[in-house]
Amino acid sequence: MAPSIRLSPAARSLFDKPLAIAVQGLGPRQQVTLRTSLRDETGELFQASAHYQAGDDGELDLARCPALPGGSFSGLEPMGLLWALQPQKPFWRLVKRDVQSPFLLQLEVFEGHGERPGRLLAQAQHERAFLRDGVRRVPVREGRIRATLFLPPGNGPFPGIIDLYGTGGGLPEYRACLLANYGFAVLALAFYGYEDLPKVMKEFHLEYFEEAVNYMLQHTQVKGPGIGLLGHSKGGDLCVSMASFLKGITATALINGSVANVGAVLCYKDITIPPLGINPKRIKVGKSGIADIIDALNNPLEWPDQQSFIPLEKAECFFLFIVGQDDHNWKSEFFAVEGSKRLQAHGKEKPEIFCYPGAGHYIEPPFFPMCAASMHLLLGKPVMWGGEPKAHCEAQIDAWQQIQAFFRKHLTGKSSGTSSKL
Repeated sequence: MAPSIRLSPAARSLFDKPLAIAVQGLGPRQQVTLRTSLRDETGELFQASAHYQAGDDGELDLARCPALPGGSFSGLEPMGLLWALQPQKPFWRLVKRDVQSPFLLQLEVFEGHGERPGRLLAQAQHERAFLRDGVRRVPVREGRIRATLFLPPGNGPFPGIIDLYGTGGGLPEYRACLLANYGFAVLALAFYGYEDLPKVMKEFHLEYFEEAVNYMLQHTQVKGPGIGLLGHSKGGDLCVSMASFLKGITATALINGSVANVGAVLCYKDITIPPLGINPKRIKVGKSGIADIIDALNNPLEWPDQQSFIPLEKAECFFLFIVGQDDHNWKSEFFAVEGSKRLQAHGKEKPEIFCYPGAGHYIEPPFFPMCAASMHLLLGKPVMWGGEPKAHCEAQIDAWQQIQAFFRKHLTGKSSGTSSKL
């Protein structure tokens, strides 16, 4: 029997779901190298490989066989060939631009464990999709709003969430659509660097975000009386500002967010919040030319930067903080702890905080490979984001469950009973 790759699901799976990989038809205890490849929409190549030895029966099941030293990872890692994918171009991060088309994953089995791949024994292709069948993608251009709404299959109404990314700008849709697969109506909202929105991060007006909140609250497919907010990085502190000043917010989840306003002036009616000060002298640049910016921001507890601390005690919502303890973008754990202290000092409920050791800044949906360093749009040079690949991958899986459980509990009143494994 010729060797062949057996995948489950066979041809197509959702990107945030596990994929079972096995090879059959090998010789007893045969040594092989498995390699995965994926090209993003710009054509950049991501690859991972691992050394394995088949069982006595010539079977190799990644759920039962540990990877041997010498590849991208070792040990029992059924999904290692996905989370260990690394760009062949330095400082490149895997993002999905068109969520309506899947990523195409190539799997190959080579003979032996040599420096160079041996003879090709088997290969297969698999689609990693972002949209579940029946999820509707609705471009939104109402008033000033530039966004995309994802609606789950069925009649609704559905619990509603606004999803914000960080300083990269544009309109990333992949997290919003993956979340919509689980029964949420999710609005991926652009706020700069997109179409006719501001080109640079200089000044943000909460009235724009208020328009988006009202759009969701008035939508016939969105279940009231309030909505949720989900923000990563700069999107996180924008969500804190929205929760603090706008009505109709029930639950706010931050992924490595800040409780101080960062990077741009924030305005709402007659209120102005200055950005947290930065000291460029505190940026460390290593021999590799990669900058470590973790100490660059000033402390929002010290004068005059206290003015940048967002008054989150005004919020009438529940908070969830997802924290990567190896985040090198800024001190996410410090922000979460100080936010929690501020809320409790004002008699508000203590927020949920999940801290993940070994997780870096870019905590994405499950199975996105960790981005250790990439170009920083505002700095114009590569910066380190932190993280250790395996721990980061495990954090992404757990955080994704915690985020869904948090929104389900507070937006639908149903608890799904997940508890943190880390």
